[in-house]
Amino acid sequence: MKLLLTSMSVLLLLSACSMRDTVSMDSPTTQVYDLNDNDRDGVIEAREKCTGTVTGANVDNYGCGEVRPINERSELKVLFANDSYYIDPQYYSQIQTIADFMKQYPNTKATIEGHCSKVGSYEHNLKLSQNRANAIVSVLHEQFGIGDDRLTAIGYSYDRPVDTSNTALAHKHNRRVIAEVTGEDTMADMKWTIYSVDQEAK
Repeated sequence: MKLLLTSMSVLLLLSACSMRDTVSMDSPTTQVYDLNDNDRDGVIEAREKCTGTVTGANVDNYGCGEVRPINERSELKVLFANDSYYIDPQYYSQIQTIADFMKQYPNTKATIEGHCSKVGSYEHNLKLSQNRANAIVSVLHEQFGIGDDRLTAIGYSYDRPVDTSNTALAHKHNRRVIAEVTGEDTMADMKWTIYSVDQEAK
């Protein structure tokens, strides 16, 4: 009797399975969600809330770039001849990097710092460092249209060395121009660094 009941139960289960609806594969399924990642930030369009993320920026789960107040300090790759503040036009593209950044964030201001090595008198280097900073500011204003009310130039002579070893290499490292950009804007959370050193005398 138990065997008969078991057999009947199995038959009922099999018949129930055979009565299930089947799906025809003749027509293709419709893609409901956009799985593309057009701005290549690792977030699909179906989830994306911030399109056009800056390449390389950190983003959240919805593709929105993490932001922070702007406070960027970068060395400019502008090479000066020794005891000179003339900027060869070939280096304008390096200065343009700062200008483009400031145009992207219009509430920013830049302080251009001139620094020298500890060779020669303090007063001479103070004037030279100020002239180098002034030269960068002039190019930012005259060539790239950054308002002079957003720019400050200051020379530090050799008061702020990055290398105090008093070697030729230290002197080379200490001759530099730095742009510090600050402002109320926010920027994508990413690194931005431009290096520079002074040119050796020929």
